[in-house]
Amino acid sequence: MSQVTAAGDAAPASPAASRPRLVVVSAVGVAQILAWGSSYYLPAVLAGPIAADTGWPLGWVVGALSVGLLVSGLVSPRVGHIIERHGGRPVLAASAVLLALGLLGLALAPSLPVFVAAWVLIGFGMGAGLYDPAFSALGRLYGETARASITHVTLFGGFASTVCWPFTAFLASHLGWRGACLAYAAIHLAIVLPLYLLALPKEAERPPKPTTADAPPPGHVRPDQRAAFLLLAAGFTLAYLIMTVIAVHLLTLLQAQGLALAAAVGLGALIGPSQVGGRILEMMFGTRQHPVWSLLASSALVAVGLGLLISMTGFAAACIVLYGMGSGIRSIARGTVPLAMFGKEGYAILMGRLAMPSLFATAAAPMVGAWLLEWGGPTGTLAALFGASVVNLALVVPLVPMALRGRQKV
Repeated sequence: MSQVTAAGDAAPASPAASRPRLVVVSAVGVAQILAWGSSYYLPAVLAGPIAADTGWPLGWVVGALSVGLLVSGLVSPRVGHIIERHGGRPVLAASAVLLALGLLGLALAPSLPVFVAAWVLIGFGMGAGLYDPAFSALGRLYGETARASITHVTLFGGFASTVCWPFTAFLASHLGWRGACLAYAAIHLAIVLPLYLLALPKEAERPPKPTTADAPPPGHVRPDQRAAFLLLAAGFTLAYLIMTVIAVHLLTLLQAQGLALAAAVGLGALIGPSQVGGRILEMMFGTRQHPVWSLLASSALVAVGLGLLISMTGFAAACIVLYGMGSGIRSIARGTVPLAMFGKEGYAILMGRLAMPSLFATAAAPMVGAWLLEWGGPTGTLAALFGASVVNLALVVPLVPMALRGRQKV
């Protein structure tokens, strides 16, 4: 029911109330599956066929993803400012168009430089349309009640590789790799773009506020909050470096532990369901607690999983499950901890600033992993990753008392 003003007129419904939350979350969730599957997860299936068909070096074909991730990191702070001012609907809709154009560029690329340039476009689309912008859009729309919505979106996103890897392989087998890219471009225009435009409400523009000593600009981090912000940024950056190295080199690391390729693939397939399982557990038991506890649990699970993988290879499946649960919970904490600690004012701007170093680390991770393998072999690489996970846990521990002292307004 609309509220009634003192003058007797019905007050307009808020943008958040103009669409059922289930509709908004479901639309964003489905769009996330398709966005992740047609960008971040695309080379896993298509890199081999692309290199075989074109003769382009496989390293460059795969490395083009790093170019896209680098671009997405560069644009993330600006994306956060745009969402803060205009809302998430136009930014997420633009991401669908950018991803479609980039995929069209891949499909039509006559040479490797054009192929890499198409990934630059896809990088703009990723920077405007993956988790961080989606979380920012939900945070602007629902404020401090956005935690459940962010969690539900990550449940959808957890199925991106499960859904899109076989779908991409199906498209490539019937249409070729170029046809698969064209099909995904059409999907973004025919499905993802309408989902964003129809399901997300249009929000009023927030004009820039005058900046004074007593009223700093949105996204400003006060001096007494800088330590928490820096710890959070460093922790997320290190965590996503670890997670991406694992994602790229897991099969090599498992085979070095004496596992056959088929067994390594089977164990690797446990990560996706474990991530979803961890997110379900967080949704069931974590929502009544401050999300910093979820971040701490995530860091501990990753460290324990990697540590046991070094010393207890006979229990590799359990180690992978622990690691997967930790990485799945972290995706939720990435959106909920900044909202709880710094509040809804300037949340989208802060998310953009936090995303930039994490995406840079994600872009560099394949090369870092290759260097670790060359330097220390699989055992040395696992030891380095375990050590990094312990450092990451140490970065999170001081955040607990900072968060529990109460959220501070920015």
